[in-house]
Amino acid sequence: MKTMRLLLTGCAMMAGIGVASADPAGDRTAIDAQIEKNYAGLDMLYRDIHTHPEIGMQEVRTAALLAGKVKALGFTVTEKVGGTGLVAIYRNGAGPTVMVRTELDGLPMEEKTGLPYASRAQTEFEGKTTFVAQSCGHDVHMAAWVGTAQALLAMKAQWKGTLMFIAQPAEEQLKGAKAMLDAGLFTKFAKPDYGFAAHVGSGEAGTVLVKDGVTSSNSDSLQVTFKGRGGHGSMPSATIDPIVMGAHFVTDVQAVISRQKDANAFGVVTVGAFQAGTVGNIIPDTAVLKLSLRSFDKDVRQLLLDGVKRTADASAAMSMAPPPEVKWLHGTAAVMNDHVLAERAAAALKAAGGDRVTYLPATAPGWSASEDWSAFVDAGVPSVYFTIGGYDAATLAAYKAKGEAVPSNHSPFFAPDHDKAIRTGIRTLALAVLMVTEPK
Repeated sequence: MKTMRLLLTGCAMMAGIGVASADPAGDRTAIDAQIEKNYAGLDMLYRDIHTHPEIGMQEVRTAALLAGKVKALGFTVTEKVGGTGLVAIYRNGAGPTVMVRTELDGLPMEEKTGLPYASRAQTEFEGKTTFVAQSCGHDVHMAAWVGTAQALLAMKAQWKGTLMFIAQPAEEQLKGAKAMLDAGLFTKFAKPDYGFAAHVGSGEAGTVLVKDGVTSSNSDSLQVTFKGRGGHGSMPSATIDPIVMGAHFVTDVQAVISRQKDANAFGVVTVGAFQAGTVGNIIPDTAVLKLSLRSFDKDVRQLLLDGVKRTADASAAMSMAPPPEVKWLHGTAAVMNDHVLAERAAAALKAAGGDRVTYLPATAPGWSASEDWSAFVDAGVPSVYFTIGGYDAATLAAYKAKGEAVPSNHSPFFAPDHDKAIRTGIRTLALAVLMVTEPK
């Protein structure tokens, strides 16, 4: 998300970023021509993926579908990288290696949009049967990923380097990026010089947000198991009630936010699941609570983790119970957009036109949601993670007139204007790649 493509500033030279296009508006026009040429097929792909979503690490059909698309374009494709992940490589002379990512997975939830191509898919997940839906927008991302590849290959006379298009599994579980890295993504294949990804949201379609610095939050998922002694509900004194411990914990842990965290720092503790007991007259042996922690700063992240453990121990001690088990399930660090690259990308996208581009400095707060793109950043890839709008202006105005919130990502009613969002995604990603690969 950084400056433009004329002569480099000294800072950009030191960062090793090449010159920008002399004609970004011309690049955008050429990209738009390819979008129009290929859009009917991209729309069919989007609707297919939307109707047939798959849970993380189960994306066999989805991965095969995308593999076929990029193989047909001439990419060399390696499948089953880190589970169901894809790595697609296209070499076009000497130049930087640029990674462009899409996610593959859907969510374990029921879609309620009423769209004619709405998902009714079901699968097994964590021991239960669940509906599956593309309610985060990854279907938009996949169509834009294929469209970006199509546009860049049609324009390959204008750039030099290596495209590294990856399709990542299990982003929603915040483990797919690490799985691909552990499978040798940056050792068996080239380590990219730059990386780009984009995410659709509930903002206005035709807009692109470029955030410098911290972009998403740290995320930690924990499970707390309180250990009691079960018995008859009429004789609680003969038991150690884990539900009481859990109830104390749910309220007391918020004091970590209100009384221990700096009021100016971002931090959230959410207890999303409280699982205990079977019927009203039996006190169970255990209570299991599942938590989600969010933060921007690493010190705040540690404060929340320590606070959860300390509060859980205290809740058990009040009931004279054994120490609870506090288990870290998974998590990811905050996404940090590269400063030089972010400024260049914002200026290049503005110069290209076609979408309204907003640049937010590093001093502005990031987003409370989380994203495991950070694993690639932490592995040493300078990158920009873009946010693109999803809803057309008329839809947003209608929700505002009714005084209702616009359905956001992960809502069962999330239904962005995919026609506009896919186009914006393609323009954004293709222009970003051209920014760092066009010859001097």
